[in-house]
Amino acid sequence: MNGIPFADLQVQEIIERQSKNLAREGPREKPQFHPKFLAEAYERCRTFVQNMPRPSIQFVVKFKHCLDAGTLLMTKERQKATWAIYVWCRRTDELVNGPNAGHMSSAVLNGWEDRLQDIFNGRPYDMLDAALTDTVFKFPLDVKSFRDMIEGMRMDTGKCRYKNFQELYLYCYYVAGTVGLMSVPVMGIAPESPVSTQTIYNAAL
Repeated sequence: MNGIPFADLQVQEIIERQSKNLAREGPREKPQFHPKFLAEAYERCRTFVQNMPRPSIQFVVKFKHCLDAGTLLMTKERQKATWAIYVWCRRTDELVNGPNAGHMSSAVLNGWEDRLQDIFNGRPYDMLDAALTDTVFKFPLDVKSFRDMIEGMRMDTGKCRYKNFQELYLYCYYVAGTVGLMSVPVMGIAPESPVSTQTIYNAAL
């Protein structure tokens, strides 16, 4: 990990693909979900966000309120997409930091990454996955930012201290910067914005 050029993360490629609506991998035809099923899938995501575990931790409570308040400023479609992304990120984090973290193995993370690819290929495993599948067909989300977050979970299982700032910066990108990459396509950039796309992504990272 030490000495890996940040250019090798291919962040710029992710930005370019998302900006040109070329991000999503998998079949071109959108999977057909029954409207009631999809509504229930997003409702479960919303409930998941509003009933996050470990509410006694102060920063989690504050983040929950920030997320709730922030999504109120979005359109309904953007709200739902944000819930779906958040739920996937939270479930990913719970693999290594949740109550069952003691059972974590590389095989579990490999299986989760395979499941992620199924989501992008239009084959969700459960209702929460279905909400994300619908989201990635509506917004130009690049699968690599999701894979990179899983890579951050692999780093969590391997070490808890970093010997230099470069290693720490890389870890921060994997577990936090990736969320910024996922969020920008959903939040959108106003066509009349005087700020460049690159500047907005830099702020998100």
